[in-house]
Amino acid sequence: MLISPWIGRWHRIAGMRIKLTRWLSFLAAPFFISISAAAAAECPGNPHALGTSRTIVVDPREHGRIGTMNYLETLPLVDKEVVLTFDDGPLPPYTDKILDILASECVHATYFIVGRMAKAYPERVRRAYQEGHTIGTHSMNHPFPFRGQGLEKAKTEIEGGIAATAAALGDPTEVAPFFRFPGLGRTDPVEDYLGARGLMIWSADFPADDWRRISADEIVRRALRRLEAKGKGVLLLHDIHPATVLALPRILAQLKARGYRIVHVVPATPDRPKTPTTIEAWLLHPRPKLAATLITIGDVRNPDVDRLMKMSAAELCSLKPPRREPPIKVAGRKHPRRPHVAQMPAPKPDVHAEPQ
Repeated sequence: MLISPWIGRWHRIAGMRIKLTRWLSFLAAPFFISISAAAAAECPGNPHALGTSRTIVVDPREHGRIGTMNYLETLPLVDKEVVLTFDDGPLPPYTDKILDILASECVHATYFIVGRMAKAYPERVRRAYQEGHTIGTHSMNHPFPFRGQGLEKAKTEIEGGIAATAAALGDPTEVAPFFRFPGLGRTDPVEDYLGARGLMIWSADFPADDWRRISADEIVRRALRRLEAKGKGVLLLHDIHPATVLALPRILAQLKARGYRIVHVVPATPDRPKTPTTIEAWLLHPRPKLAATLITIGDVRNPDVDRLMKMSAAELCSLKPPRREPPIKVAGRKHPRRPHVAQMPAPKPDVHAEPQ
């Protein structure tokens, strides 16, 4: 009986999947660049605009939590793709100016609206939607810390924010099932409620810290430094601060100069199917699986076949093949010294076994 063929097959399949994902990303990059160039060329009054390279359609019930600031998964982006998000608005005149900047570059973003702000300035919410941006929600009153609200108060905040945003738009179907926790203050019970409600929870991959008392120069520096460190991802900004208004044109100019592309995100509907993706695409940087060590039972001293068959793949991979040593040349001796052989690891307690 051989263990090595099974492990080798598992390793080859894993390697093929990783290589395939990387090749697909590599082959897709020129395609997305060409789309970006076309989108920029179609931007009225700005043939050199950054533009929006593509739109991806996501199903909140399949991938309900994204953004590596809180979760394992993020959006299925390829390298040098960025999703822009804006929280806490609308608030004039800053929301208006940011919408003007995005329109001048033909860039689409995702807004996370605070309900009481939508009630105060519904025309800004409508403008953002009419100009092609995605409208998500961010609670009714943005209580902070949100994680201290408790489940029932959190439900009231979530539903109130959705209702107020829907009222501002005039059509509940125009509100995307996207929600971001105020201050990213997640809790397990509220996450479970949002999931049951069919809402996709958005964290982010990196912030620009524009809510802090820092200059526009510093906002630009932090946004670009963190993006370069991750290579792609969801950028968290706010449309209620004057410093963000000053920083945004420079961020967009640097994105274009450095070869980054803007991606727009919308929810799947019966008439708009989700974008096909792979499981690995939802990870910021898929990690290659550890290489399996090829070993046969014959390589192990005094093998316990029954125990070998019960071992996990990780335990099997921990077995070391014999170390092949060069022959020792001894006068009058025709055979090399026998090599060392691997020892079986000490038996571990079976944590799945029932108590005696």
